[in-house]
Amino acid sequence: MTIYTDDQLQALMRIGKIVATTLKIMQDAVRPGIRTEELNEIGARYLYKQGATPAPIADYQFPAETCISINEEAAHGIPGRRVVRPGDLVNIDVSAELGGIYADTGGTVAVPTASREAERLMQHTRAALDAACHVVTAGKPLSVIGQAVESVARKGGYKVIRELGGHGVGYSLHEEPRNIPNFHTRSARTQLVNGMVLTIEPFLTRGSAHIYEDEDGWTLRTTHHTLACQYEHTVVITRGKPILVTAL
Repeated sequence: MTIYTDDQLQALMRIGKIVATTLKIMQDAVRPGIRTEELNEIGARYLYKQGATPAPIADYQFPAETCISINEEAAHGIPGRRVVRPGDLVNIDVSAELGGIYADTGGTVAVPTASREAERLMQHTRAALDAACHVVTAGKPLSVIGQAVESVARKGGYKVIRELGGHGVGYSLHEEPRNIPNFHTRSARTQLVNGMVLTIEPFLTRGSAHIYEDEDGWTLRTTHHTLACQYEHTVVITRGKPILVTAL
C-alpha cells in the first residue's frame, strides 16, 4: 500500500491503534499460570469489540485470532492449553483489518523472573527495531533495514533469523515487498518511496540463524531451541522520520 490521501492515512492509523492497543492489553495480561488460549481470547474480544477482523483467521485460516510464541518458538505459535511459566519469553503478534485496511504489530514480554540473558535479548531486539525505524527514508534502498538490524544484532552477539522478515502491508496482510530481509543483502534494491507502508520486524536469537516448522504446520522454532525474540511496527515511509502506525 502507498498512502496518497489523508483519508487513507487516517484509516491506516485507526486500525494501527486498534492492533497496538490489543497487543498492549494482551501483554499486560501475561502472568504465570495463564494459558495462551486465555491470552488469545483477551485480544480477540477487544478486536471484535472494535469491529476489526483478525487477519490470521481471515487471510490464512490460522486456528486463532492472534499468534503467541514462547521461548524457542520464533513465530506463528498457536494459542492453546500451554501454561505460561515463570521466566518465559512470550511473543504476541497481532494483525487485523478494518474497512479493508490492515495493520500488523508484535512484541515480546518476559515473565518474572526471566534470566538476564532473556532480558538482554529483548533489549537488543528492541534496539534493532528502533535502529531500523531511524534509517528508513524515502529514496533509500530497502537494504538499509537489514543493515541496521544486523548491525545491532552482531554488536550484541546475536544472530538474525534469516527466514523471517518484514513485508508490505495495507490492502492485505502481506503485500509487495513480500520479504524485507533483516540482514544485509544487496539484492534488497527496492527503493523506499514516500507513502509506502510496510512492517519492520527483527527476529533475533543466540543460536542458529535458522528455523523449522513444527508438526502442527504453523509454529516456527529455532533449530537449536534457543530463545527467540521479535518486535514489530507497521510504518509509513516519508521524506523524513517514518510514521509509526502501531506506536501508542
